[in-house]
Amino acid sequence: MNITFISKSHPLTLRGITWNHSRGFVPMAATAQRFSELNPQVEILWEKRSLQAFADAPLDKLADQYDLIVLDHPWAGFLASTGHTIPLDDCLPAEFLQDQSANSVGASHRSYHFGGKQWALAIDAATPVASWRPDLIAPNHLPRTWDNLLELANAGGVLIPGIPIDTLMNFYMLCSSLGEDVCQTRERVISRETGAKALSMLRALARRVVPDCFGYNPIAVYEQMTRTDRFVYCPFAYGYSNYSRPGYARRLLSFGDLVEIGKSGPLRSTLGGTGLAVTARCAARDAAIQYAAFVASPDTQSGIYVDTGGQPGHRRAWTDDHANTITRHYFRDTLPALDRAYLRPRYRGSMTFQDHAGEPIQTYLREGGSEQDVLRRLDEIYAASLRDAEEIGPA
Repeated sequence: MNITFISKSHPLTLRGITWNHSRGFVPMAATAQRFSELNPQVEILWEKRSLQAFADAPLDKLADQYDLIVLDHPWAGFLASTGHTIPLDDCLPAEFLQDQSANSVGASHRSYHFGGKQWALAIDAATPVASWRPDLIAPNHLPRTWDNLLELANAGGVLIPGIPIDTLMNFYMLCSSLGEDVCQTRERVISRETGAKALSMLRALARRVVPDCFGYNPIAVYEQMTRTDRFVYCPFAYGYSNYSRPGYARRLLSFGDLVEIGKSGPLRSTLGGTGLAVTARCAARDAAIQYAAFVASPDTQSGIYVDTGGQPGHRRAWTDDHANTITRHYFRDTLPALDRAYLRPRYRGSMTFQDHAGEPIQTYLREGGSEQDVLRRLDEIYAASLRDAEEIGPA
């Protein structure tokens, strides 16, 4: 779409908030710089917050302070019911949004659509994928099945992200891979049978990895794998193409699809990624919307965005030869996992559930106990989170 603005005699400044990693901050700073070069009357200043704050910082407070927010898609239901950000389908051309939908990586574009409106543009796509040190483990030694994974973990050298939020996402993954998605009714999180099996499988793996994992998010896992030679394989963590780019880390990682589980095929992990939203308090909406469209456009996504460490949300970048050359085929090798990834709950109270449901699962993984007690506790947290929810399923 063409970029047109108000007169250059009216300079304006937009402020945005993103998350603190090379993948989250650098592409936003780079796109802001280029956009300002093309439109000298517009200055865009990006700030950053920690990955944990990205997951659970109150969005209403951020929306009162910033014009642009990079956010996680479980906020979609909250946004639909509160109006803290503007519906972009009221502002952007239909053909632009149709291109975004047609070229979505998995359900990335749809993940920001709720209550009949589009609340953000999918500028970044991710799901848990497998990673390994190609200099330390031969291709024929990579696990192909869950049982192979447990065998490799028995020998040491396997890491998983085990902080509460990642533990919860891994629980979602196992449930979905066993044939039942979570939070499909208002009465329970998951059936007792499927939930218990998922928990016991995660516990079997957790007992075979170092206890330090329970303090690791995906970034910490990748830093351990690249800074030391102690760990050779991670079966599932939100992928970061940065660690497959020459020059980024001490040692490079290879990334690929997930292990198979029984006759169900490869694991179905839980969709992540980020979206770019324009806040309702933004006084320069036209400029902010034009910038958001610039970032999400196929040319930017497969150009400056991926070149500066971004992990695009537009499919063109994932199949682009240049993007795959500079990341050692990260995008093509992990795309199947993203295309089948599970779209997690997005109802208004889903962030409350997400913030609290990981802790009882993590405690069980660390200490053992009753799977049924954990599932009952999850149902209690779920019930409390549903108080303001009108919709719970995909919308």
